[in-house]
Amino acid sequence: MIRKLFLQMLWPQVLSAMTVMLCMLVDSIMIGQFLGVDAMSAYGLTTPVLLVFAALGSMISAGVQVVCGKAVGTVDRKATDACFSASVVLAAVISGLGLGLVLVFAEPLCTLLGAGAAGTSEPVFGMTKQYLIGFILGAPAFISAQIMIPYLQMSGSRTRLVVAVAAMTVSDIVFDCLNVLLFHGGTFGMGLASSLSYYVAFVIGLGTFLKKDRLFHLRFQNGVAKTCLSILRHGIPTVVNQISMVLLTFLLNKILIQVGQYRAVAAYSVISTIGNISFSFGTGIGAVALMLSSVFFADEDRNALKELVKTMAAYGAMLDFLVTVLVMTFAGFLVRLFVPEDPAAERMATEGVRLFALCLVPSALNSAFKNYYQGIGRSKLTQVISVLQNFALAALYALILSRFFGTTGVWLAFVFGEATTFVLLTLLVWKRYGRVSISAEAYAMLPKGFGAAEEDCLECTILSMSDVAAAASRTESFCRCRGQSPTAAKQVAVCVQEMTSNIVQYGFTSDTKPHSIFVRVVHRGNEQVIRIRDNCVEFDPVHYFELHRADESHAGIRSVMAIVKDASYIHSLGLNILTLHL
Repeated sequence: MIRKLFLQMLWPQVLSAMTVMLCMLVDSIMIGQFLGVDAMSAYGLTTPVLLVFAALGSMISAGVQVVCGKAVGTVDRKATDACFSASVVLAAVISGLGLGLVLVFAEPLCTLLGAGAAGTSEPVFGMTKQYLIGFILGAPAFISAQIMIPYLQMSGSRTRLVVAVAAMTVSDIVFDCLNVLLFHGGTFGMGLASSLSYYVAFVIGLGTFLKKDRLFHLRFQNGVAKTCLSILRHGIPTVVNQISMVLLTFLLNKILIQVGQYRAVAAYSVISTIGNISFSFGTGIGAVALMLSSVFFADEDRNALKELVKTMAAYGAMLDFLVTVLVMTFAGFLVRLFVPEDPAAERMATEGVRLFALCLVPSALNSAFKNYYQGIGRSKLTQVISVLQNFALAALYALILSRFFGTTGVWLAFVFGEATTFVLLTLLVWKRYGRVSISAEAYAMLPKGFGAAEEDCLECTILSMSDVAAAASRTESFCRCRGQSPTAAKQVAVCVQEMTSNIVQYGFTSDTKPHSIFVRVVHRGNEQVIRIRDNCVEFDPVHYFELHRADESHAGIRSVMAIVKDASYIHSLGLNILTLHL
């Protein structure tokens, strides 16, 4: 079930990451084709500011994934509502402050970015300022759309997520075309087109939070301020990651101006745009890893975390290897989309794209593990990986290699930086594990004594009614082996049999989709905990029992509720998740 759930969440996440980058790609192509190399340089110079806002949105989004993921893992509905309410407050405050600051300090900001000084004849300055103003008007929607993504994933609204990001891409293309062909709004119009497309995505995603049966509710109660701090604290590793990227981009722009002037900056802008599209797979894998690791860690599910490590590493390496081959093959064609009439910039960018592509596989692995460690609470390790991967090592290599190889040395810095980061991570894993190993157990880096011991945990997958009887029989034997009395062991087996047989009988037949049930029974001293996950249509047996408590029917659910000490349910990640404590 872990692999299937991972893939179901991966493609909408990749598409959402790719769509944001596609909007930037469309902007770059339209700017390069219609507004010229100076405008492309201006666009490249604004990248650090765009990354700052991406960092702020990503910080809240990552904090939401950890905090809300833990709430889902422990089936705490009040905590999920508190997280949602706190994230709305954070989005409003941060986007409002950012919008005001950029509008007030636009000119000194452009000078800081390297666009020159106000009042000079340098055309890049004016173009940089105009793009910033156009883009910043969409800051509220830009940040809100980023925060919506984990909520849409957790609520199982993956179709709406796909529709929202697709609509954002289409609208961005349409608005860009209107700007360059009809309104002639220059770089300001290009920034504004992106802003409007973010508002389109925001409005579409908003529908999920207006439904009557929505998972998340806006409730400004006591504790929201504390939850805000928790979201920010858990999101710090992500903002460190993004700020590292901002600093690297700022430094590389300075180096490139020295070794290749503004043409090199334009080439770097092309490389960054193509690279960001290519990073979408690694970004999507990392985002899913963060969300699932926080859920499974809160549930103390050691086996699920190890399976997650294997799945994310395998798909990260495989998918990004294919992307590497494609990018290297079509590098020349892709670059010509941006700089069709500047042979020198084209040659420089084509070389850079091909060299940059070599860093994609180690980058995907670094990003996956970095997000996974963030989800299991190893924030310091996540921050170290972020700084090494996205700033320190790449900057060091760029400073050294650019002296000998010029712009080529800058492009090589990406490859050496990512590869060195993964090597250092692997050495750290081996040191902590005590020996050389490439196992999921080693890279999972779970605390000693985490979760139930393997002998105190039983896991079963149910695909048919015959599997129900087998799971019940295994459960009874498992409990007897853990020292439970025959009566107590039988009660646990009854809970498994009754709940799963109902799911097979009613959930499996509700539609034609393939369904499965994953049962996990954990022995904790005198307590047994049953966790049942299924991918059928949403159904809350706890609420159903409360509604029909006075009825004499529904014997299966009634018998289970008479046995258990506590029952809790939540529908999240597209799954029904039922927890029973006996």
